[in-house]
Amino acid sequence: MTMRTTLIIGLVSFAAVACSTAPAARTVTSPLPTAAVRHVVVFRFKPDASPERIRQITQAFAALKDQIPGVLTFEHGVNNSPEKLNQGFTHVYQLTFTDAAARDAYLVHPAHKAFGSLLGSLGVFDAAFVVDYTPTP
Repeated sequence: MTMRTTLIIGLVSFAAVACSTAPAARTVTSPLPTAAVRHVVVFRFKPDASPERIRQITQAFAALKDQIPGVLTFEHGVNNSPEKLNQGFTHVYQLTFTDAAARDAYLVHPAHKAFGSLLGSLGVFDAAFVVDYTPTP
């Protein structure tokens, strides 16, 4: 083997090791504004609520983020707590607002009102509870 071939094999081997041991990329998140408000909404659906109707509600809820100013984030999920203390409330939705004024504007916004009408018209909604808070470090 020539010196050049040995050098090339060595460099390729080094590159392969370097690439395989590089740290994973990290997601960079921006800090929340000091006055940010989290709006947590938890729904209980009627026992006969179809997955399609629940999906329709979730998609309409998620769409509010792009329709109403001041909404920083929207996320949702389904309860999976083993404690069984959810009292039938299963679907959690969380919006983060820039501040309380943005939250207050959201509450009376026509898109939010239309979402409430949709929720009532589908016939699968049973109850909700809502908690708002400002995150503290």
